[in-house]
Amino acid sequence: MTRHPVSRIVQLVIGVLLIIGAGVIGPLPGPGGIFLFAGGLILILRNSRWARLRFARAKRRWPRIGSLLDRTMRRRSALRRHARDKQRSRELADAPSAN
Repeated sequence: MTRHPVSRIVQLVIGVLLIIGAGVIGPLPGPGGIFLFAGGLILILRNSRWARLRFARAKRRWPRIGSLLDRTMRRRSALRRHARDKQRSRELADAPSAN
């Protein structure tokens, strides 16, 4: 589904502002900065092809952190991958041993 270019730009600007706000609110007590950063990251990743490519490269470089971020952001691809891995582990557990 394509979005109107103005809508994409507005969401990108809001995402950048949320990430900047996370840096400002981060030192204050409480987890507020984490939620602002995650919301900004989600908005940027949904609206910027360049950011998605950079994010994919970072996930390949650091797979443990990438999978954690995917699950945290509830990305559909991560949910599918998690379900597929769970199914494979069940199939391996149910398979008879070769001995």
